[in-house]
Amino acid sequence: MSSSKVLPSSSKLQLHGNIWLAADIHLGPYSPKTAQAFYHFLLKARREADALILCGDIFHAWVGADLALDPPNWLAQAIHHFRQASQDIPIFFMRGNRDFLLDARFAHFVGAQLLADQIILKTDQHQLVLTHGDELCTDDLTYQRFRKRVRNPTIQKLFLKLPLRWRLAIAGGLRQRSKNQQQHIESYITDVNEHSCIQLLEQQAESLLVHGHTHRPALHRLTRAQGPDLSRIVLPDWELDQTQPTRGGWLVLAQSGQIELHRLHHATLRLTLKPSV
Repeated sequence: MSSSKVLPSSSKLQLHGNIWLAADIHLGPYSPKTAQAFYHFLLKARREADALILCGDIFHAWVGADLALDPPNWLAQAIHHFRQASQDIPIFFMRGNRDFLLDARFAHFVGAQLLADQIILKTDQHQLVLTHGDELCTDDLTYQRFRKRVRNPTIQKLFLKLPLRWRLAIAGGLRQRSKNQQQHIESYITDVNEHSCIQLLEQQAESLLVHGHTHRPALHRLTRAQGPDLSRIVLPDWELDQTQPTRGGWLVLAQSGQIELHRLHHATLRLTLKPSV
């Protein structure tokens, strides 16, 4: 069982007001309905949020910042909407398992800031650990080996030197393999390992973990042999093109201390957690 890495002390972000979080939008050429729903969400965030954090898998695949030099139509739309939103509120990107090649150059290009893969987020009422979540799926040893390889800077540098059309073809092949897995495996994403979640929180002396990746939005209590229970909130994924019922949602960390989990076709879940700051 692999353990979570300790966060460097610099991986901290302090924000004030109403902070919105979303993840797993999977923007790409094959999800126009999902994209439009997400862009409506961006408009809402511009009116109601004080900051927006997108916690990984913003894109279905990301093969390098040079894709934005002559962007396909779906990416041109995304760039436009991110730039518009960033004029009104701060936007932060995290990398996920599908867009781990996102870099600070592209984030800056659309008016966003790129965060570390794990951060301590401090708001007016709460302090928590925020991550995409795939590194916590430690029961999936095959994936963790793959993750370690593709996060290797040398391998990434070699991949990014390939012609863009080659990189797009590789990403297309991975997409088809992922699609085949979804057709044959009911639950193709391994859930996080609770011990790894507890270990991460204990390392950081925090009581709340927020992540995406697993597509299983919920509030979980993490029970320890010693000490009070900890909490884990899973962000919803977005899917309005391929499945029914459609999915989407976000988390609000309100300035008042209220935590709200919003999901399409579900009543808003209002969570009562003891303020941690």
